[in-house]
Amino acid sequence: MARSASGEVIPRPRGRRRTGEADAREQIVAAASREFLAHGYDAVSMRAIARRADVDPALVHHYFADKAELFAESVSVPIRPDQIIKEVLRGPRDSIGVNLVTAALTAMENGKARERVISLIRTALGHDFAATMLRQFLVREVMRRIADELGVDDGEMRATAAASQLVGLFMVRFGVRIDPLASASIAEVAARIGPAIQWHLTGYPAPLDTNAVTAE
Repeated sequence: MARSASGEVIPRPRGRRRTGEADAREQIVAAASREFLAHGYDAVSMRAIARRADVDPALVHHYFADKAELFAESVSVPIRPDQIIKEVLRGPRDSIGVNLVTAALTAMENGKARERVISLIRTALGHDFAATMLRQFLVREVMRRIADELGVDDGEMRATAAASQLVGLFMVRFGVRIDPLASASIAEVAARIGPAIQWHLTGYPAPLDTNAVTAE
């Protein structure tokens, strides 16, 4: 408890703690990381992060435009998959697959980004809390954007199938590094994998035969 020179008790200021510019951002990121790990992506709000960081909510919005940006920062991944999707969807519909693979692999050329993305995927495979957090982020910030753009009834299924191709590509090219896919040029990989992703997003599979009997 602080006292004045005369020995009088100096009351502690009430309200939000004042945070200097030097550490405010780090304080918010640390709080966001704890919130996401504790509650998952969907249940966390910017206001809840502000409460945990003991700062004004306006300060959180000052540093981060939205929750997706703060999530990417909190897991130390310098890639915004939701922004990549947004940019890709601005292009021609029949080029979404190739453009998506090209943009994703180009972003992964950054060594830090590549290391963090693969680490995040591996962590999600081994820990339920990480899998939930990553899944919720992908569903809300990535898959739903694709589904909304496609405007079809099975948009989320299409987006999920496309995401599985992309995550698999990341693991083969950057995780286990299987050649020749691991060392092929971005252009060649996009030309080969892009059409498959394009089909998942815009192709029309044959209707399921509901009368088919599964052999035992």
